[in-house]
Parts: sequence; structure tokens; C-alpha cells
Amino acid sequence: MWCRILRMDAIDQRIISCLVADARSSYAEIGAVVGLSAPAVKRRVDKLLDTGVLRGFTAVVDPEALGWGTEAFVEVHCRGNVTPGQIRIGLEPLPEVVAAYTVSGAADAIVHLRAADIHHLESALERLRAVEFIERTVSTVVLSRLLERPPAPGA
Repeated sequence: MWCRILRMDAIDQRIISCLVADARSSYAEIGAVVGLSAPAVKRRVDKLLDTGVLRGFTAVVDPEALGWGTEAFVEVHCRGNVTPGQIRIGLEPLPEVVAAYTVSGAADAIVHLRAADIHHLESALERLRAVEFIERTVSTVVLSRLLERPPAPGA
């Protein structure tokens, strides 16, 4: 979704920081931090949602707890001139694809895969390579996660 606001003020950024730290915070708790009433915070959050700055609220679950602890990043190299939309359509049926990005450099895209184990990952890679326009892939299996953080507003 395209954001209609081009600038946020410092209060909006502090509200977002509070929500990133704990999305379960009440409007009153956030208001105490940013110096606004709960209804004023709610109005600002509603505006941030309406304009697409905030895209929603979700629970963050450890993938290993769900049995999807093996992950890899895969460079995808396509045959011919393939649009980003075509790449997305080709990847959407694969449940192991948790994210995909167009990139600069030799690859056409980078795909983030999650799987239950190395055998599941191998199967997912075979299905990824079977997508009609994919010529080849280069895979990097993740051994450990060193750092992962949400975006920090105003940083």
C-alpha cells in the first residue's frame, strides 16, 4: 500500500516506537509516554493505519516453535526478461517462501525460505527450481541468527 503521508511528526514517530516495542500497549500507556490523551493517540494511530504507515498488528511467533526452524536465502536467476509481478506469481504457491525481494546485481530476486528440516528445504528448493522461468538458484542455508530487529522510526 502506498503511504499518503510523506512526513510524520516526532509524536507519530514516538507512537510507532511504542507500538514496535509492545503492540499490546494501551492508548493510555502510549499517551503517557508521548504526552497525549488516549483518544488523541487513538486518532493518530487510526490516521497512521488509514495512510498505510502502520500496516497492521500481529503476533511475532518463533518459527522453530511451529516446526519451521530451517531457513535459507536463495538467489533466483531467471530466463529472459521476467517482471517482478511474474516472479511474485511464480513464488506465491510455495508455502515455504516467507519473503522475496527484487535486487540489484546478478540475481533477479532473493527468496527467503523456511522449512521443517533439511529434507523439507531440499524439497522446497526442487519446487522453486521447477518454476518455469527460473534458470538457476544459488542457496545459502542459515546456521544461526545473529541479529534481527524491527525498523526503528526516526533512526
